[in-house]
Amino acid sequence: MQKIPYHIDVTSKLHYNPEMKSAYTFVPGIMGLVLMIICAIMTSISIVREKEMGTMEVLLASPLNSTTILISKTIPYLALSIINLATILLLSVFVLNVPIVGNLLLLLFISILFIFLSLSLGLLISTVAQTQVVAMLISGIGLMMPVLILSAMIFPISNMPNFLQWFSTLVPARWYITAVKKVMIQGLGFMAVAKEIAILITMIIVIVTLSIRNIKTRLE
Repeated sequence: MQKIPYHIDVTSKLHYNPEMKSAYTFVPGIMGLVLMIICAIMTSISIVREKEMGTMEVLLASPLNSTTILISKTIPYLALSIINLATILLLSVFVLNVPIVGNLLLLLFISILFIFLSLSLGLLISTVAQTQVVAMLISGIGLMMPVLILSAMIFPISNMPNFLQWFSTLVPARWYITAVKKVMIQGLGFMAVAKEIAILITMIIVIVTLSIRNIKTRLE
C-alpha cells in the first residue's frame, strides 16, 4: 500500500510588528537619542555659564549647598524635557501610527527616569568643563556616537564584538530603548522591565553623587 505524503504549509508571522513598519523600530531609538542629547546639552552649560558670567561667586557665597544648587538647575529643564517627551509620544501615535500597547503610566515613569538621568549626566559634564563650548561638544558629539552605535538603535547588540557588548552596558540609552520597546511595542508589564528600571536608578545615583562631589566649593 502506497503511503500518501503529507504536505505541511508553514506560515511565519511577526507577532509585534506584522506589517514590518520601520517606525516601530526607530521610534524608541529616536526617543532615547533626542531625550539624551537635548537634556544633556541643556544642563551641561548651566554651571559653566555661571562660571563664565561670574555669578558662580554669588551662588557659592549663598547658604545653599551643592545639592540644592544642582537640583535648582535641574527642575526647569526637567519641565521642558517632559514637554519634549509628550510631543514625541503624540507624534509617534498620531503621525507615525505607532501605538502604545503597554501601560502609558509605566512608559512615562521610565521616560522620566531616563530624562532625570540625562539631566544629571549634563550636570556632571558642566561640573568638569570650563567653557560652554567644551560642555556642548562633550554633551553633543561625545554622547551622540555611543547612543547611535551602542544602544541597539541601529545595530543589534548581539552582533557586536564582546568588548563592545560589555561597553554598551554603560550606555544609559541602551536600557531605556530596550524598556520602551518592551512596554510601548510589546505591551509587557513592570516585571519585564524591572531590570532596566533598576539599572537606570543605579546610574542616576552614581551620576548625581559624582556631580555633587565635582561641583566647585570655591573658584579657582
